[in-house]
Parts: sequence; structure tokens; C-alpha cells
Amino acid sequence: MNLHFTEQEEAFRREVRAWLATQLEGELAEFAALRGRGGPGDEHASLEGRLVWERTLGAAGWTCVGWPKEYGGRGASLNEQVIYHEEYARARAPGRLGHIGETLLGPTLIAFGTEAQRKRFLMPIARGEELWSQGYSEPNAGSDLANVQTRAELVGDEWVVTGQKTWTSLAHCADWCFVICRTDPSAPKHKGLSYLLVPMKQSGIEIRPIEQMTGNSEFNEVFFEGARTHKDNVLGPVNGGWKVAMATLAFERGASTLGQQLFFENELKEIIDAANANGSSRNPIIRQRIADAWIGLKVMRMNALRTLSLMQGGELRREAMIAKLYWATWHRNLGKLAMDVLGQDAEIVAPGYELTPLQRLFLFSRADTIYAGSNEIQRNIIGERALGLPPEPRIPEGKA
Repeated sequence: MNLHFTEQEEAFRREVRAWLATQLEGELAEFAALRGRGGPGDEHASLEGRLVWERTLGAAGWTCVGWPKEYGGRGASLNEQVIYHEEYARARAPGRLGHIGETLLGPTLIAFGTEAQRKRFLMPIARGEELWSQGYSEPNAGSDLANVQTRAELVGDEWVVTGQKTWTSLAHCADWCFVICRTDPSAPKHKGLSYLLVPMKQSGIEIRPIEQMTGNSEFNEVFFEGARTHKDNVLGPVNGGWKVAMATLAFERGASTLGQQLFFENELKEIIDAANANGSSRNPIIRQRIADAWIGLKVMRMNALRTLSLMQGGELRREAMIAKLYWATWHRNLGKLAMDVLGQDAEIVAPGYELTPLQRLFLFSRADTIYAGSNEIQRNIIGERALGLPPEPRIPEGKA
């Protein structure tokens, strides 16, 4: 297991760091005002400025760094991708608006798309010109994704889509959505599904924001009422979308998540600064919890580096399966620590004012153990797939 980067990789790190510093640091930096904005719980911030930032990244070749060069990427190695995401977080660069297209759809298109689909969709993502959203979850299809009821029927040269998706991140500013639809209602649950690419700017789509307890609404309900997309906009085989959808979820555990602990490190530093400023750092219990959070962050980083080292052969090892459960629980506890450090100030939000970053951290981190696979689901995955335990007993349909 190699936990170190080569000199060539460290040179790449210096290149990334220098470019980000030029754009984000100092009074004359074009995007200095966007630093630290637009992350989790803050997705509503500076949308127009972050759209410009996406295109600036794309023009300079700093999006999609792991994609092949012919599709707009840099062909960066896995180590270089991790370095890029580390430096991006360390620089407190703006929250990405194009991450769904870059980290989820793009790799899926490269793996399953036709060459015509790759030529049509990949370069606009890499240039920051088209934004994507993900149409997976439904009111009755969350953890049980195979239960999706949104339907698509081929009428002439177009698929006509009818149904509802929910928890759709950034749907309100997306140009496209990849939608899991049932195209053969008579097939068993995991069969008869197709993976459609659907344009969002059309009359057959209604988007309703879901207001969260943070006061913002980066999630949405999306209603498809006869929405249309061309018959060629199917990724993978018709009625064979389940395999494609599972591949997208696998890409979600990619290099960007291995670099996320640098973002968490920024949050921990802010908590430490607050503790020092208000004197709560003198409380021995608070001091111990800060130390425990720091230790947990280092454990997270070591496991990320271990996972990276073990993935060099291209296989996702079982050691990677603990990552989501670990960081989600750790981050939720970090939000609790932030509130206890702030004390009574944590409970005060003056009318007309925004939440502070630490208040947003606490509220948004409550969802960490639910989205992208709840802690309960993660424990089942670890038990069954990593440890080889017997599957959880299932209640036969109709006997519940």
C-alpha cells in the first residue's frame, strides 16, 4: 500500500494550486468573492457568478480532468484526480454547478454511450455550457430504486415521459436530466427500465422547489407531463437501463469523494476558530470532542489513501464500502459539535439574515446519513457484499 504521491504528481498539485490562487486570491482575483460559497447547504449562493466560473474552468481545462482528452478532459490519472479535488477544496473554490454532469453522467456516457451521444453531450459538459440533473428518486422509489413508476412511451421518433421525480438537485437550473423510466410495464421490477436523456427546458416539465430547513431549496420535485425527448436519447439498451443506472451510482463513489475531507478540514478549522474566539476551547469536553473530530478526519484521509492505493488495478475493493457510512456519521457529529461550540448563538437567526456557515453545516449534515444510501442501507451493503453475511430476510409481497 503506497500512501505517497510521486514528484510528478506533486508537480501537478503545484500547477493546480497556482491556477486556483490566480483566480481566487487577492483583491484583483476575478472570483475572490465566490470563495467558500455554493457548497452543501449553500447551493443557492451566487448562481450567475458560479455559472461564469464553470465556463472559466472549462476554458482553462480544469473540468472533467479524468476524462479522455478526446472528450474534453486531461486524461489525468486517479492520483491526479484526487490531487485536483484536494486542491480545489483547500482553495475554498466555489461549489460546482456542473458536478452531476461531470462526475455522474459523463463517465456513464463514456462507458455506455454511442459515439454520436458522446460527441453531442460530453464537450458541452466539459466546457461548462450545459448543466445536468439526476432523475432517480420518486416518492415510492428511494432506497428501492427498482420501484420507479415514471413511464416513457415511444411515439413516433420521440419518447413521451410521464411521472414524478423528487429530491432532484439543481433541476431549477439544469439544461438536461438523466431519467430512469419504466418502458416495459409488464416486465419484472429490475427489467423494463430505460435510461433516458431528457431536455429540461420544455412545456411538459414542471419544477417545484422543496424548501429545506436551511431555508433554501436546491432540491426539487419534477413533474413530467408528456415531456419529450428524441428516440436516440437512450443511454444503453432500451429496457436495459438498470445496469446503466447502477454504473452511474458506482461512479458517484469516484475520486471527488476521496478529496472531500479537505472540505471537511475547512469546516473543522472554522469550528476551532469559533471555539478560540468565544472561549469554549477552554472547556475540557469541547477540547476532547475537537480532538476526536481531528483524529476522525485523519482516519478518513488514511482510509481514502488506502482505497486509492488498492484501486490502482481498477477494481473497487471492499475497503471502499465503509467510506460513506464513516464520513456521513462523522460529518453529522461535526455539525453537532459546531452548535455546541457556538452555544446560545447557534439558536439565533435574525429576521432577514442568512444562516451562518456553521448553522448551515449543522442543518445540512442531518441529511448526510440519508442521501446517497442511508446508513441502514450502507450497513446491509457492508454485511452482505463485503463480509459475506446472509442477505436480510425479505417479506414476500402481499404478506406484510
